[in-house]
Amino acid sequence: MKIVRTVAELREHVRAVRRAGGTVGLVPTMGALHRGHVSLIAASAQRTDSTVVSLFVNPRQFGDLGDLAGYPRTEEADAAKAAAAGAHVLFAPGVDEVYPDGYTAEVRLSGPLTETLEGAHRGPEHFHGVTTVVTKLFNMVGPDVAFFGAKDAQQVLVVRRLVRDLNLPVEIVVGETIREDDGLALSSRNVRLSPTDRAQALAIPRALEAATAELAAGETDAEVLTATVRRVLSRAALLPEYVAVVDPDTLQPRTTVDVPSLLALAVPVGPVRLIDNVVLVPAPQPALAGAPAGAAAPDATPEEG
Repeated sequence: MKIVRTVAELREHVRAVRRAGGTVGLVPTMGALHRGHVSLIAASAQRTDSTVVSLFVNPRQFGDLGDLAGYPRTEEADAAKAAAAGAHVLFAPGVDEVYPDGYTAEVRLSGPLTETLEGAHRGPEHFHGVTTVVTKLFNMVGPDVAFFGAKDAQQVLVVRRLVRDLNLPVEIVVGETIREDDGLALSSRNVRLSPTDRAQALAIPRALEAATAELAAGETDAEVLTATVRRVLSRAALLPEYVAVVDPDTLQPRTTVDVPSLLALAVPVGPVRLIDNVVLVPAPQPALAGAPAGAAAPDATPEEG
């Protein structure tokens, strides 16, 4: 695996792959790689001829300068993990390479995808930073496929919309959320949790599991389900920034979980802020007595059917 720090070096590699008729995959990261990142790198290595892993802590998506300063930076360990997972290039540019002196461009999306949930609490500038750096990475690498994790569900929607709106020739592949054995979703920020914080954070997967179980038992009222999540978190002395049940494609709020819905939350724990989510899938409704298989209830709309 090569480590490159300039766009010129990166493009030289990509041109060689293209000349040989190969395909290129991109796994964008901010470093502090964990098994979630590794699974995306391995997926890219299996799917494409050359995998580029970018390692860049993007200052433009941090509203909290303390969070930016405290974000873990572990390039040597990251390089070893990326190479072991099958990466061909680690692109680790400095800030000046990505945002040279006098840089003024910005790529923005507007609307609920960038202004609700994370956008509402971190500010839409967070996603302006994401869309700007992702657009730049796509232009630098020119990948055929880019790989993102499902834990950042809102970011995935934003990137998909970015690709659609700007007609970018990149396929977006989403890997499942990877969790520790105790259920906590892997995050680069987890290393900043003290043992006490780490134990407290386990209330997050417990809360999601409680809502999932309540849905399986027949409860479909979104307000009741989010109240269950808040109650479990409260027992661990955690106060979430938000708990929401939304459409998994548009992030519009839902009041009833009668179709698959995204339950998303953000919770400060100790010095960090953790996000997590689960897709709530309601149990199939039994067919009406005497009705043919697959028949809808008499008052069902086409959308509900």
